[in-house]
Amino acid sequence: MSEYIEIETEISDDDSTLTVYTNLRLNDGEAEIYHSSEAMEEGSPVAQALAVIQGITYLQIKGSDLTVQREPDSPWYAIISDISAALKDFFL
Repeated sequence: MSEYIEIETEISDDDSTLTVYTNLRLNDGEAEIYHSSEAMEEGSPVAQALAVIQGITYLQIKGSDLTVQREPDSPWYAIISDISAALKDFFL
């Protein structure tokens, strides 16, 4: 486990998708794909930690990266802040 976590984000040109890049392994093996917060609640420990974040409609976890889609009325800045806090709480 690392003593710090680096998080970088990138929003797609069409504003529909957020990619979160980290310096930590979030999963090993195949990509995990979740199409709802309910599915995330039943998923891996990282998915469960992110399931409480309001506005996420889709989550993919692959290696050290996350791909997220949101509800149209949910602001990216709030989702990014919540993801950062959840990952820090989970790993640190």
